[in-house]
Amino acid sequence: MIVTVTLNPAVDHTIQVEAMPDPETVARTDTARFDAGGKGINVAQYLVGLDAETVATGLLGDFLRDYIRRELDADGLATEFVEIEGQTRLNTTILDPDSEYKINHTGPTVDRTAVDAVIDVIQTYEPSMVLVGGSLPPGLDYHAIDRIADAGDWATSVDVGGEILAQLEAEYALCKPNRTELAAATGASVDSLEDCLTAAEQLRESGFERVVTSLGSDGALVVSEADCLHAAALDVDVADTVGAGDAMLSGFLLELSRGNDAWSCLRRGIAVASRIVTVPGTRMPPFDDLDEAAQRVEITEQTVPSSD
Repeated sequence: MIVTVTLNPAVDHTIQVEAMPDPETVARTDTARFDAGGKGINVAQYLVGLDAETVATGLLGDFLRDYIRRELDADGLATEFVEIEGQTRLNTTILDPDSEYKINHTGPTVDRTAVDAVIDVIQTYEPSMVLVGGSLPPGLDYHAIDRIADAGDWATSVDVGGEILAQLEAEYALCKPNRTELAAATGASVDSLEDCLTAAEQLRESGFERVVTSLGSDGALVVSEADCLHAAALDVDVADTVGAGDAMLSGFLLELSRGNDAWSCLRRGIAVASRIVTVPGTRMPPFDDLDEAAQRVEITEQTVPSSD
């Protein structure tokens, strides 16, 4: 079983307007979309779509707590969230014909006792793997993630911001930065593939068994002690790249939980991501024929450039 942890979930609120209003005027819209969000939740939803055994936990508060629970239940995702004081985030995206505007809440202030309760939930499921994903709410720092990693004999993976990755001290089976997060975690250049390989190796040596880096249209990298691989993205009609990194991680984690090698994990991750980008927004595409898509993923062995 894979348990995902989202310590700072959100309801993502998206609206579309014909034009942004001038000051002290009102813009009206008849479109609005609400989605349960947060990296751990997103990965869990994709895992359910892949028929994986998974449970989502984390911290929820106030009236948005009920909305997220109801939406995830409708998606067939098993959940056991810890209730906290304060209001779960509402993140708003405003779209006009030319631009996109984002306003994200920081989240409710929580303390370490909330993390204790999350750990208690995880331990009841005795998972083989735990993923901690997304931002941290006020009151928590990287120690919260380290405590989760050290609390059981599960393999812990993380998909968090680069600044947090650079601070983590526990042992981790995997981290999944994107190109921007890889740069933030290492302070290194990530302009070229060779740069990304060097930065990923630097990050791996700081305490991660493997570093899986999503590179958008440039595919993905896996760097571990045994493997240094690059997978090219599949050639598909892209409608929307939202969720592609989370989708890639879900496929990778599923194969890893089955004991498969990095080649198989990377192929599955790219195949799942290739399905997600063909549909707009957060809609779940069909995951049929993934084996065929995975076999079309081109993987090449790489060498980390010498630091000399």
